[in-house]
Amino acid sequence: TIVQDVFLGNIPYMTPRGTFVINGAERVVVSQLHRSPGVFFGQSVHPNGTKIYSARVIPFKGAWMEFATDINNVMYAYIDRKKKFPVTTLLRSIGYETDKDILELFGMADEVKTDRASLEPFIGKKLAARVLRTWVEDFVDEDTGEVVSIERNEIVMERDTILDDSAIVTIADMDIESVFIQKEEMSGDYSIIYNTLNKDTSNSELEAVQHIYRQLRGADAPDNETARGIIDKLFFSDKRYDLGEVGRYKINRKLNLNYPLEHKVLTKQDIISIIKYLVLLTNGKSEIDDIDHLSNRRVRTVGEQLYAQFGVGLARMARTIRERMNVRDNEVFTPVDLINARTLSSVINSFFGTSQLSQFLDQTNPLSEITHKRRISALGPGGLSRERAGFEVRDVHYSHYGRLCTIETPEGPNIGLISTLCVHAKINEMGFLETPYRKVVNGKVDLNNIKFLSAEEEDSAKIAQANTAVDEKGNFKEDKIVSRETGDFPILDKADVEYMDVAPNQIVGLSASLIPFLEHDDANRALMGSNMQRQAVPLIRPESPIVGTGLEGKAARDARIQIHSEGEGMVEFVDANEIHVRYERDELQKLVSFEEDLRIYKLTKFAKTNQETSINLTPAVKKGQRVKEGDFLTEGYAVQSGELALGRNLKVAFMPWKGYNFEDAIVISERVVREDLFTSIHISEYELEVRDTKLGEEELTPDIPNVSEEATKDLDENGIIRIGAHIKEGDILIGKITPKGESDPTPEEKLLRAIFGDKAGDAKDASLKAPNGVEGVVIDKKLFQRAKKDKNAKVREKASIDKLEKIHDKNVQDLLDILVSKLLTLTKEYNSAGVNNNFGEVQIGKGAKFTAKNLTGIDYLNVNPLGWTGDDKTDNLINILLHNYSIKYNEELGRYKREKFNISIGDELPAGVLKLAKVYLAVKRKLKVGDKMAGRHGNKGIVAKIVRAEDMPFLEDGTPVDIVLNPLGVPSRMNLGQIYETVLGWAGEKLGLKFATPIFDGASVSEIAEHVEKAGLPSFGHTYLYDGETGDRFDQKATVGIIYVIKLHHMVDDKMHARSIGPYSLITQQPLGGKAQFGGQRFGEMEVWALEAYGASNILQELLTLKSDDIIGRAKTYEAIVKGDNIPRAGIPESFNVLVHELRGLGLDLKFD
Repeated sequence: TIVQDVFLGNIPYMTPRGTFVINGAERVVVSQLHRSPGVFFGQSVHPNGTKIYSARVIPFKGAWMEFATDINNVMYAYIDRKKKFPVTTLLRSIGYETDKDILELFGMADEVKTDRASLEPFIGKKLAARVLRTWVEDFVDEDTGEVVSIERNEIVMERDTILDDSAIVTIADMDIESVFIQKEEMSGDYSIIYNTLNKDTSNSELEAVQHIYRQLRGADAPDNETARGIIDKLFFSDKRYDLGEVGRYKINRKLNLNYPLEHKVLTKQDIISIIKYLVLLTNGKSEIDDIDHLSNRRVRTVGEQLYAQFGVGLARMARTIRERMNVRDNEVFTPVDLINARTLSSVINSFFGTSQLSQFLDQTNPLSEITHKRRISALGPGGLSRERAGFEVRDVHYSHYGRLCTIETPEGPNIGLISTLCVHAKINEMGFLETPYRKVVNGKVDLNNIKFLSAEEEDSAKIAQANTAVDEKGNFKEDKIVSRETGDFPILDKADVEYMDVAPNQIVGLSASLIPFLEHDDANRALMGSNMQRQAVPLIRPESPIVGTGLEGKAARDARIQIHSEGEGMVEFVDANEIHVRYERDELQKLVSFEEDLRIYKLTKFAKTNQETSINLTPAVKKGQRVKEGDFLTEGYAVQSGELALGRNLKVAFMPWKGYNFEDAIVISERVVREDLFTSIHISEYELEVRDTKLGEEELTPDIPNVSEEATKDLDENGIIRIGAHIKEGDILIGKITPKGESDPTPEEKLLRAIFGDKAGDAKDASLKAPNGVEGVVIDKKLFQRAKKDKNAKVREKASIDKLEKIHDKNVQDLLDILVSKLLTLTKEYNSAGVNNNFGEVQIGKGAKFTAKNLTGIDYLNVNPLGWTGDDKTDNLINILLHNYSIKYNEELGRYKREKFNISIGDELPAGVLKLAKVYLAVKRKLKVGDKMAGRHGNKGIVAKIVRAEDMPFLEDGTPVDIVLNPLGVPSRMNLGQIYETVLGWAGEKLGLKFATPIFDGASVSEIAEHVEKAGLPSFGHTYLYDGETGDRFDQKATVGIIYVIKLHHMVDDKMHARSIGPYSLITQQPLGGKAQFGGQRFGEMEVWALEAYGASNILQELLTLKSDDIIGRAKTYEAIVKGDNIPRAGIPESFNVLVHELRGLGLDLKFD
């Protein structure tokens, strides 16, 4: 036997933030909501009005089995959506072979002896089963000469034959023991089974399996064994069929069975129970399933999706192994020869790189990052498709309560198919969504314990609201309680209530929970508000909202971007790049840790995110400050003083202003721009590859032919621009030359070459220049290259690696010595209780003393960390110590492998790429006219005018407002939350307070009025304003206050675009479209109609020819403009020539006179 380790490839490792780094970019795998395996009962209506009932068994893997009734009240079975056959045929094939067996299953007939005395009382009744005469016929097989016996059946009497004297005589004469007579009381309920038996042509198990085989395969079975195997293989074999634990659990729950969850194939009892349930359904005695109920949909998380991909990869690998073994007969081969490891890694890589559910992480701000990880999609492989999903699937369902956010979902084609987890929801081990409740017994709430319920468990529960009044002991104060039961809202006695919600914001997701006064907003606007908060750009100087919901701190913490204190300690040093904290730890903590007391935290400075916003952390602590566990040490990236801070608090007036805020436009004060309140930093990355071409290697150089010295003055010796250089469009970022193909030199070139040598003209400029509309400062540059392999490289490489290995060995040894000394301290009072490794081999025998010698000899990477001494406390400390050791060891090993890789291979670059240069450009964007801004209530708009502060409307005390919004944007949109926020915000600013008003449990009008009065402000913020330009008072009072405003990621700098001449499409010769292609503005069909309506024929002709695809005309026009001549006449547009050519392709030759 040859045993070998085979390397199967790398798997992306999940970062502590729940993302994967794929090809240098952070990605996240979204969870998928799909139909749970199990059995589902449904109903549809035939065009003639008959109700048709059906049952479907959906496994994790394997063939579907369906049962359905038809308009003639017959029940059919379908396998894998192919041909149908009567259900009784299926029952015969699984062992209920005779009519007698089937009738007994459902208790539908009486068995009567065939003597006359027994039969006479049943005269006038109907037969339930066929009366068969069975005999065995022998015949000789001509090929083999063997005698073959075959059982034959002859039908003597059909079902439903009415017993009379002649029938009794016939039966009595035959050699049969008993016949079956229909039960009167059962015939109504089970008439469907009788009808099905009448449709069933088979009379025995063999006939049934042969019939099924014929239906499925479209041909006769080669032999009886094959025929019998087909049903077994499809449904009763764990190789081909798998219900999964979830499927088994669902079938057990639905059909009241109690098979163990490990039993993952169908059983005969399952099939019988499903048929019985269907019979009950047809008689109206049971319920059909609601396919949109969350008990019938489950979540596939990252792990499960990856597990499924592994299954695919391993199956492919097994197939190639089999093929290779078949090809090489009787050769000696090793595992390495047989296994193609690339199969598995290519499946995994394609999953992370191209799967619909593996998405580019939305890193616009911390909120968008958390929300992306908590997203749940019904799309993707094995899910729904946008086109086929109807309204029912997308709709809000009562079972979504506390599980899927009822508000946050995209607008557009994906509405309802992509949702977010609720704030308190979790996914259980079966993949079903659960939400927490407090138990209520006899009107008393258990305030300490929380129980998570799945949608199925909650279905019959009666649940009170979270803000139902209770006293300090947990007793309901009222006798009648408004509660929830399935989709209904009954008012119940307090003794009848079983559970109570844990929090008022349980019903929504994180984004919606951050909208104060959400209860006063229309759902459509709340949806926009939730979605727009995710598009907020992190500002240079963020400010947390005066009016929040109390969840801002949690959101900032759970984004896992800020640095938090790990325990009690003192800040020893702070600057822009580092924070040093000395932690106070007791002796035990020091004993089990490998870390120093002084921790040094490096701050992230101006890191580029996926959306080109920047992460720039700044210290939030001072030198000498005491910190405790969990304190924020940093802020920045939309976090201020430990709270999420997506925007700024601005003084707002709701009033029209010279028509500039018509239709949602926004008028803003120049102070906002001048003081950089809405300034953000955006970082873009530009890269250039240096390749090995057929004509020779490309080269990075500052020495570029035919380019002035002025243009290359900022380039370094590698041709990369220096850090700190200011860039505008067209500037060279990275200088590169490419070898040019040799062409015959002209006489002048020959002369130049004779004078200046041969090198003069064989390279062309291939530099990277700053694209249109880009301005900024270079903040970083990187150059990646493969390790150079010259003669001395091998020697140098070996020397470097030897040195590296020595350092690594020393570090590992030092780490081991520290571990051994710590273990000796921990175990000095104890003898060994038996130390084994993970393979069951004894490392230190039972009863032995722990010594430096035997502790040094242990392989700590494979040792079992539990039960070393028999003392629980010490064993727990040893377990923690070994865990910390493995973390430290892996860090050291990772460092060593990385450095070794860098020495021997250099940077990992794609094939054919020699070098890769990157330049990072930072752009400071102030607020501009055309930028999109929004509040948190779906009140979005575009900045229409930036007005000098002195011209803005001002209050009586002379304070100018910062932003003027149109009051008409409020009533029709029904988002009154913004008005509540405005008024309370002003009171908060005056009193120096911040408010948390949790949603559905927020401040009431009277509470707001109280604070407004305390602050000495006009009631409801209604006050007179004065015109900044004339100083006159406006006639009417307006609502004034403080509103929280965010700048969205739709900025005018990314969208503004203009073109005169530029690229043209190859075939039609018309200008390209879109900013990315530097395209023109489309003048489409409807715009042509508009000009036709005005009779503007010359303008129209110019647009359709000279400015578009009249090739000769447009060249002459350009010339004419340059020379100052008249514009030429239009010629024939190229698209007309294309049409002519296409007609010629159809064999129609057009001639023009």
